Amino acid sequence: MATISNLIFQILVFFSVYVQVFLFVTFLENKKKIIRREGPITLKNYPSVTVIVPCWNEERTIAKTVESLHLINYPKDKLKILLVDDGSTDGTWEIMQRFSNHPNVQIFRKKNGGKYTALNLGLANTKTEFLACLDADSIAGVESLVRLMSYFENDPTTMAVAPSVIVNNPRNIIESAQKCEYYMSVYIKKMLGFMGAIHVTPGPLTVFRKKVFDDLGSYRHAHNTEDMEIAYRMQKNHYKIEQCNDAYVYTNTPKTARALYKQRSRWIYGFINNTIDYRHILFNRKYGNFSTFTVPAAIFSILSVAYLLSRIIYNFSNFIYHKFIVLKINGVGGLIPSHHLDLFFVNTQSLFFVIIFIYTFVFMSITVGRRMAEGKWSISLDTVYFFSVFGLIAPFWLLKAVYNTITARAPSWR
Repeated sequence: MATISNLIFQILVFFSVYVQVFLFVTFLENKKKIIRREGPITLKNYPSVTVIVPCWNEERTIAKTVESLHLINYPKDKLKILLVDDGSTDGTWEIMQRFSNHPNVQIFRKKNGGKYTALNLGLANTKTEFLACLDADSIAGVESLVRLMSYFENDPTTMAVAPSVIVNNPRNIIESAQKCEYYMSVYIKKMLGFMGAIHVTPGPLTVFRKKVFDDLGSYRHAHNTEDMEIAYRMQKNHYKIEQCNDAYVYTNTPKTARALYKQRSRWIYGFINNTIDYRHILFNRKYGNFSTFTVPAAIFSILSVAYLLSRIIYNFSNFIYHKFIVLKINGVGGLIPSHHLDLFFVNTQSLFFVIIFIYTFVFMSITVGRRMAEGKWSISLDTVYFFSVFGLIAPFWLLKAVYNTITARAPSWR
């Protein structure tokens, strides 16, 4: 049994190393293509763009979200803003009405049906060639839209461009830990963009050609992860998705461990179930790196965490059991170690160094992502927070998502 356990562990570690090395090699091959533009840029043409802002109980953030769109560096006569209240029960609708007199703003109110229904109402009222969604808890950077649109100008085959999403003004350890995670996401999404393997088009200001929805249909419920499902659908139909690393959108993140746990349980549940829905493309070379790298890598991550957590629980239980036996036989004195620290007893097995190797690559991912986002190399306590918070909580939201999938129990939105 121990041999099988070790074999499983080594296989999972191998794939973890493989994923990190693959991403790093992709970075080395493409690092000269990664640019970070400073200041305003201009386009040859400024196509009309509609930005849909779906809202549900966002009275605290909706005003700042809309104001950020008014400050954006894009011709105002080319920018349409559709605000959709999805049956809010707070003061969201009243705040939205403050913007009803703006010539490029339209507001809508509907019965609560979920974010995807609010997006589809906006989609039905979109007449422009391009459209985007901006979550009502996010703030668009001044240069974000024009930089995103530059990708369409440079490549007519590009069908969607995702921005770099950054944590907005973190105030505590939980938010600071997510700040590092989002930096790492900037790095990973850019590498996946180079590979043509992006699996999610995030709600904070991903821009699409409207042709995507004309051809493939509107948003779907998709297990409350409609931004992931549309990316899966695009990949299935070979529609190109890019990532613009210097288009910044600042988002508010969960402030407590409980809120973070609920959000990530929903995200992982959405990933598992969207993957089940699109299982026929898995490992099919017809769909490129998306089906042979991105999705399998995420699956192996979930399996690895689930296995490691179960192994830790087993080993800890075994340790407690043996200590109980020692206590019963020898008394309290038997629990006190009889030897002194000796470097001879330090674990020098190869797997120990492999794990250090993996953590080093994760640290590098955060550092490079920070460089893409802030334009500087720096190390902060946020990294310590990241490893601590995610190391403690992430295994449990992964297992919760698996449990919810097995029991067909969909997680709540908040």
